[in-house]
This record gives sequence, structure tokens and C-alpha cells, in this order.
Amino acid sequence: MTDALTATPTADTAAESVLSAAGISHRYGELSVLQSVDVDVPSGAVTAVIGPNGTGKTTLLRILLGQLSPTEGSVEYTGPAVDRPIGYLPQQPSFRPQFTAAETLAFYGALLGREVDTPAALDRVGLADAADRPVEALSGGMRRLLGIAQSLVGEPPVVVFDEPASGLDPSMSTRAFEILSERAREGTAIVVSSHDLGLVERFADRVLVVHDGTIAARGSPRELMAETGTESLWDVYDAVVHGGDQ
Repeated sequence: MTDALTATPTADTAAESVLSAAGISHRYGELSVLQSVDVDVPSGAVTAVIGPNGTGKTTLLRILLGQLSPTEGSVEYTGPAVDRPIGYLPQQPSFRPQFTAAETLAFYGALLGREVDTPAALDRVGLADAADRPVEALSGGMRRLLGIAQSLVGEPPVVVFDEPASGLDPSMSTRAFEILSERAREGTAIVVSSHDLGLVERFADRVLVVHDGTIAARGSPRELMAETGTESLWDVYDAVVHGGDQ
């Protein structure tokens, strides 16, 4: 593996952090999954987390979400005081099958004690025509888009997406990332885990490469390509994770 890379943020990637992890380590028994990880999540940017399976990505996301306490280190949310500071799209979203798409979003709004403009929320993700369709009648891709809409209910300042394009066809995958990018431009801090390096290269403002429980490289796609002398994010991934041997 190459030495850790830390690109200096450019003006278009530097922004105020609303979620920070400092010195994060985590162990499951004797197994060390993360070691002294520092992460800053800026508002108005898409921060992508990439890396091989089993190297700590999911653990890092769960710690950022507050679902898991780190063995060492701390996480601090510094955004505005709101009912829902962090939205979340799990890799396998689960909804009540008999609810319609509109009823699903209204239900999540009710949990926050607020009314959701369901037509606008569904239109945002391309599901305006499916408002009255039961969840059980939606395709897998449409359920994923509904999951994105659910994660945005309440306008949380930070939203974490775990593999939002998993199982989607190319057009739906692109649409999913377009929605993330649109939200970032409106000021939301977006964290997304993805294996689709082409979409990450196209839409991410910042990339964290997680390998062997550490942040092995960080920076914008352009900065990381310059650091490694490569021409694509896949080549960056190969250089950082495999040492460029493949």
C-alpha cells in the first residue's frame, strides 16, 4: 500500500464542518476495525467514502450516525439545532409494504411532528407519478429513490447514504447521485458510501479512501489524481489500496 495521501483542500472543497470525528478507533473484541481516524464533514459538499469491503467503512458510517459508540475518540455535531440533525439511507431500506409512497413520507414526517409536502418530496426524486402506489408495488429502484426522499424528510443538515446506487440501473444510479449533488448545492452536508467509482468521481467534492481501518487518502478526485499521477478515481483506488500492482 502507498503512504497515506492528504491533499490540501482547494477553495471549492473547503467549507465549514458540521460533523467531526476526532481520533476515532473501534474494536470488536480483539479485532481492530478503525484506528485513530479523523473526519470532517463540511456543509454544501458531497463527501464520498470508498474502499474495499471489510475495511471499516460501515463502522465509520455507524459512528458518524451515532448508531455506534467508538472505542476511542469522539464525534461532534456542530450544525443547527433541529429535530433531525442527521438523515440516513441504509443500504437496504425497509418500509411498510401496504403504505403508499406518499403515506410513507407522511409517516416519517409525523415522527418528527411536522407535515411533509409529499408531492414536492416525491417529485424531487422522480416519483411524482407513484405517490398513490403501495410500496410493495414499487420496483427495487423506486424503493431506493423513496428511501432517498425519506432520508431528506425534515431537511436534516447532514445526510448519510449507504450505497444509494446499489442495484439500480445506470440511469437511476445517475439520478440518485444527481439528487445528492443537488442537496449539497443547497447547503446540506452529504456523506455517501459507494463502490461506483465513476459516479463518485463525477459527483463527489471530497473522497475518503478507507483501507485497513485508516483513511489512506483524502481530497477531491482531481487532487487525488494529481497526487498519484493517475487519470481516474479507479486508478487512485488501485494505487492506494493495491499499490498500483494490478
